[in-house]
Amino acid sequence: MAQIDTRALRSALGCYATGVAVITARTTANDHIGVTVNSFSSMSLDPPLIMFALARTANVLRHFQHTQSFAVNILGQEQQALSNMFARPSTASWANAEFTHASNGCALFANSLAQLECNKAAELEAGDHLIFFGEVTSFHLRAEAAPLLFYRGAYGTYTRDQWSKMPTPDGSLSEFAVTGWS
Repeated sequence: MAQIDTRALRSALGCYATGVAVITARTTANDHIGVTVNSFSSMSLDPPLIMFALARTANVLRHFQHTQSFAVNILGQEQQALSNMFARPSTASWANAEFTHASNGCALFANSLAQLECNKAAELEAGDHLIFFGEVTSFHLRAEAAPLLFYRGAYGTYTRDQWSKMPTPDGSLSEFAVTGWS
């Protein structure tokens, strides 16, 4: 098998635009921690499961391995500074972050597009990352706003001039336009 050029592969994978989220938790010492990810995804509606991945080299990895709950803050385009702050969790200043506490004690950032409170359901080893699965126990949805996206190594956003014209679910991908889990 031919050797894969990891830098070229990273460029190819960067062609897939993703949303940006900050995952928060509490350490065993009850301190807040957070990390920016673009590896977040929904997994199941019944039960309501999500997943995200952290590199084995992430300085917050051990905290996520020891916590039983976490929160996902899906970021809007005006939250790029928040994303940057938690892209390097060891230098993040919680004094500069406006947040409230979820029922599980994790940080919920003001103005996030959506916030998901989760109990850790499982973790799975996957190459140079660990994948964390969470069962959504509660969620909060903000009025429609433009999301913060990551594409080809840079931030961007998506705009839609037809927010009020949601398609009628017909079995196509339009069913993914649900406004929340029920």
